[in-house]
Amino acid sequence: MTEVSFPQPDRRRPEPLWFQVEEAIRAIIKSGEWATGDQIPAEDRLCALFGVSRITLRHALRNLEETGLLRREHGRGTFVRSTTLVAGTRELTSFTQEMGNIGVVAGSRLLDCSLTKADAAAAAALEIEEGDPVVRIRRLRLGNNEPIGIQTAQLAGARVPGFLDSGLLQGSLYEALERRYGIVAMEARESYRVGTVPAADADLLGLAVGTPAFIVERVSIDERGPFEFTISVMRGDRYEIRSTLRAGRVPPNTRS
Repeated sequence: MTEVSFPQPDRRRPEPLWFQVEEAIRAIIKSGEWATGDQIPAEDRLCALFGVSRITLRHALRNLEETGLLRREHGRGTFVRSTTLVAGTRELTSFTQEMGNIGVVAGSRLLDCSLTKADAAAAAALEIEEGDPVVRIRRLRLGNNEPIGIQTAQLAGARVPGFLDSGLLQGSLYEALERRYGIVAMEARESYRVGTVPAADADLLGLAVGTPAFIVERVSIDERGPFEFTISVMRGDRYEIRSTLRAGRVPPNTRS
């Protein structure tokens, strides 16, 4: 691990100390000073380096762990983890935005873009007739140049006339759809299941055929209804699902 500078949080700033520490660690990781697999200093050492309490430091580390930048191994310490997209309760964002939120450079390689006919699954998701035209976009998704998953999106053809000739596949698809067609995603429904990597995707993902993977289906909706149906095959070692569960009812206080 290279020698790292630790900026001291400024108590005169309006941002909480834990937020300043979190941003400082995020910047260290993004700069490459702490590389994937590196073990970061122990909590007491970090407290001394940043000049903050253990409570403040733990708040920052917990946030970084939840967003997938760090992993904590009981009995060993905390490590910089490989590029990982963590799915859970979050805002409706594009892949590009999600990766940016965890300090990872999003990348994409276009594998196919064509006009085809909706099969039964796409027709049901997009609320169109089977056989209606859809624009099929198949992309390899990258984070810091490492493969994370393969996404196959289908757009209702009637909503995106001229898409194949528009050159809209550079950067965020959602931003392009808003700019060209006024489509703004308001809601998305996602379902997750465990599957395996098919032969067509194995080499691109750097995995053996049949390796466990997450299969994610997403239907994106704007004010006019569904416009996008996406099926993603995500690497299980670089994609996580986390949820926070809460009691539905708080037991009454039975003390007299």
